[in-house]
This record gives sequence, structure tokens and C-alpha cells, in this order.
Amino acid sequence: MPRRKAKSPGRAVPVPPARKKAAREIARVLKRGMRVAITTHVNADGDGTGSAVALWHLLVARGIRAAITNPTPFPDRYRFLLKGVEHADKSREALKHLERADAIVVLDISDLSRLGQLGPTVAGVGVPVACIDHHASNGSLPPGPRLADPKACATGELVYDLARALDWKISPDAARAIYVAILTDTGGFRFANTTPRALQIAAHLLEHGVNPETIYTTVYASSSEGRVRLTAEVLETLVVEPGRGLAWVVVPPGAMERHGVSSDDLEGMPEFPRSVSGTRLALLFRQIANGRIKVSLRSIGDVDVARLAARFGGGGHRRAAGVSLEGTMSDVQAKVLGEARALLDGKK
Repeated sequence: MPRRKAKSPGRAVPVPPARKKAAREIARVLKRGMRVAITTHVNADGDGTGSAVALWHLLVARGIRAAITNPTPFPDRYRFLLKGVEHADKSREALKHLERADAIVVLDISDLSRLGQLGPTVAGVGVPVACIDHHASNGSLPPGPRLADPKACATGELVYDLARALDWKISPDAARAIYVAILTDTGGFRFANTTPRALQIAAHLLEHGVNPETIYTTVYASSSEGRVRLTAEVLETLVVEPGRGLAWVVVPPGAMERHGVSSDDLEGMPEFPRSVSGTRLALLFRQIANGRIKVSLRSIGDVDVARLAARFGGGGHRRAAGVSLEGTMSDVQAKVLGEARALLDGKK
């Protein structure tokens, strides 16, 4: 399909006063000619990558020497956002760029622990650390300006507000990246965080030349054969407790290596157990490095999985959260499923 011709952008969505104030505080830190490192959490998702690419375009247009410095490689699924500006991604040299940065912007998280191996450097480099995030957490980042609001559907919404509050032009490439951030964190505009404002912003981004069909195809309809076969193997592990509204799956040991996939290919996998009729709480368990087990939690209705994750030192949103725990698969499952059952039974 030919690329949609960009129209003259229509009326922008108004920015709330508190977000305007926070945007100005961030702008006071980011000056022309500065070296700014942009980073997000380990195994970045669509919101983290989309927000990072959009912010990179916005800052470079202001004469700022920006670099994307993520703790893990840029996900293949979202690499199309870097087309033509592949040099923006300096994740392979992240530590070097962080150490010589004049300022750092952390996106989609507020906790140092989510930065993996980059956390100690961000904590000790001694430059302002700005944060743009939509999670309900005060976090543990070093001092710096904050544009944070858990009412935002995605960090991408706050990057949009940053640009609008400061009257920064949103280029077609930045618009596309913000659209991906919002699209993915709302589950394709299906989740409860799909607010009227989110749809209004999406509509405004379409007027900047964003092609929704092309983005949908790239993000959701371009799976590798390995990912499809992995999905089939994971679904074989499905366990459902219909009377309680609980369902979970497990990534079998060695499955990702057998199918030649990465953790990026697990994005969206917890939606399968959540889609089982009557399910209120869904989980995905998988082995990660250093003998830890990663648990992804998803819910429907009034079940607050962020509260459940917090009991184990994790966090996230009310409907989507995560945690990693030391221990064997069976031990971690016993602990987490026990708490999940208690939550669903109204005992905690």
C-alpha cells in the first residue's frame, strides 16, 4: 500500500497544567549542544522503544546530541522505528555514552533496578537524571525533573505532552514512534487504559502521516516461524482453574533456544491465558539468567496485579505487572500461585 500523504496536522490535544509545568522543568535541563543519553528498562517493549525513538527525534531537532543507550539490545520487532537513523542506537556502547553524558533521560521506569547493569552508572555519574514515566512509583532514580503521571495510557503519551507543552514540532518519524508506544501499551487500543485522550492523541498523530495499517502489520502480523512454534509449545502448558478465574502458562526449558527466538518474542504471550473465558488473573512463568524466574501478570476487571507483584518486589500497572524471583520453577510457582489464589479468593 502506498504511503499515506501527510496532511497539515490539525488541532493538538491540550496538555494538563501539571504536565506542562513538568515539561518546562525538563526543558531547563536539556540545552542545545548537550550530550543526552536516553534509556529505558531491560528488554524494552513498544512503549519504551517508541518513546525513546520519539524523544531522540525531538531532541536532535533542538540541536541536542542525543543517543539511545538501553541496557539490552533494541528489539528486532521495533527496529523499523530506527530506519534511516540506525546510528541513534548506541546500546552496545551504553556505558561509554552514559559516562560522558551531560544529562540522562530515563523512560518508562523510575527504579534503578530496572536498568540492569546500567543502574550503578546512572546512579553515580553525577548529572541530572530526568524521568518520563506513567507507572505509579516514586522510584529510586537520582534527583532530576520528573514528568510522571499514572493516568497516562503510556509513556508515549507523556512524550507527546512534552513536545506539545514546549511547542516542539512533531516530525512524521517522531509521530510514528509515539503512535507505536501508545498502540502497544493499550494492547492495540483494547485495554482499559484506552482513554478518550489516548484516541484523540492517536488521531492527531495520524494527521502527521502515520500509517496505522503498516504499523499494525509490522508490530502484530510479522511473526517469525520460531515465535509461532514457541507459542504452540507454551500453550501446551496451559493450566486453568475456572472456578477461581486463574490461568497460567510456562515457557518450557530450552524452548526459546530450540526455536531461535528472543525474549522480545514473548511480548503478548500472557494475553493467551488471559483470553480464556472467565479468567480474571493470568500469569506466564519463564526461566531467566542467574537462576531467576520471571513472572508476567495480567488481569481483567478489579484484580490489581501491581499490588500482587509488589509483594515479591515487582511492580507495574493495575492490569499488567511483572516480577523476577530467585528459586526453582516449582518453588516460585508455588509462592506466586498461592498469593494469586488468596487474592482471587478475597483473603488478601
